[in-house]
Amino acid sequence: MAQAKASLICGVIAVLLHSAVLAFVEDLDDTFKDTRVNDVWLVDFYAPWCGYCKKLEPVWHDVGAELRSSGSPVRVGKMDATAYSGMASEFGVRGYPTIKLLKGDLAYNYKGPRTKDDIIEFANRVAGPAVRALPSKPMFEHMMKRHDVLFVYVGGESPLKEKYNDVASELIVYTYFFSASEEVLPESVTLPELPAVVVFKDGAHFTYDEYEDGSLSSWVNRERFQGYLQIDGFTLYELGETGKLVAIAVIDEKDPTEESGRLKTMIQRVAKEYREHFNRDFQFGHMDGNDYINSLIMGEVTVPSVIILNTSNEQYFLPSEPIETMEQLVQFITGVLNGSAQAYGGDGIVQRIKRVAFDARSTIMSVFRSSPLLGCFLFGLPLGVISLMCYGICTAESDDGSDDIDALKREGLTDEEEEEEEEERQRVAELEGPEEGDNEEEEAEVGEKNPEEKKTD
Repeated sequence: MAQAKASLICGVIAVLLHSAVLAFVEDLDDTFKDTRVNDVWLVDFYAPWCGYCKKLEPVWHDVGAELRSSGSPVRVGKMDATAYSGMASEFGVRGYPTIKLLKGDLAYNYKGPRTKDDIIEFANRVAGPAVRALPSKPMFEHMMKRHDVLFVYVGGESPLKEKYNDVASELIVYTYFFSASEEVLPESVTLPELPAVVVFKDGAHFTYDEYEDGSLSSWVNRERFQGYLQIDGFTLYELGETGKLVAIAVIDEKDPTEESGRLKTMIQRVAKEYREHFNRDFQFGHMDGNDYINSLIMGEVTVPSVIILNTSNEQYFLPSEPIETMEQLVQFITGVLNGSAQAYGGDGIVQRIKRVAFDARSTIMSVFRSSPLLGCFLFGLPLGVISLMCYGICTAESDDGSDDIDALKREGLTDEEEEEEEEERQRVAELEGPEEGDNEEEEAEVGEKNPEEKKTD
């Protein structure tokens, strides 16, 4: 009895906790458009049948609970985009799940990893001011330790500050933006002129130059990553938006070798020592394993090795010989930059057809590897039905085939041709008529003679 009561109490507590968690995530309907204006909302647009949406659901509840408990002004909700398709279309939802932060008239798309910490960091960053002030040196040092890449506007009111504010509003989904006075900066930092936009990263600082770097937005987009990164599939997708080529050392971190360490060190040195030459056009990093690269280029890359990817047109570059020295690596990168290195892949029609076939093959193989019986059912049954249909069509007999052919021939004739054919038939019948009569008379005579011959015998 006591055990039953304990189980009942535990069940009630679990239900209450589940209800409390659900309270942190609000279910939204078609009235949301009119009621959202005065609040900042983080919304998950989902479809009930979507597997990725179901996988995100527990993470989304954790996000709602965390933001509520931390006192964040961001309200968390979810909307069935299939039930309220008109509303979802107004917010530009094209796939599931889609995460958006709605702030006034602005809607910011979340494109990062679907983890609790990453989503919360995005919500707190975008929900706050586009440009945050750093009023003191301790605050500046704290932010330097917290962020790998730090954009800072230094100076007073100016046209450059207006541009900076606009860029911050546009790119706040990717990184933080700060402003400070010159007195707040470390003593080691000296700026040639003010106002200025400075990025602090890789243990150094770099100043924006409008004449050399082009638009401020493009410069920020190129500089928002460290010079050297550990690259995975998601990072590579983000790097594609910078317009840079990506030079990657493909290594196996689970089984490190001397060759892997040497290639990784050389890529790091090039990223740092040749920044002035390559930073505008290249991003450097390493990737653990070659599975993702192999699926990307639809080929096989050895481990360890070096590859350069152009994510804008799906081209890639491989060194003509193994890279042994820094000079060879710099020469290879320079060849890619000036166009002398051979490019592979691309986004032409042949490559697109090859991509469709490769993806189809990969999907079929993954299904058979994960569940052979399911693979046989999904692909064997349709093939069997199609085979039976083809066999039935090929072996079907036609009794009236000759009549159908004659009918088709007659249908293809004109009236004059039909009259000529009819006359031709009549002439043939007249010619054949007497012969057939003679044959009948001969047969009759033979029939009359036969009895006499029999009597004589």
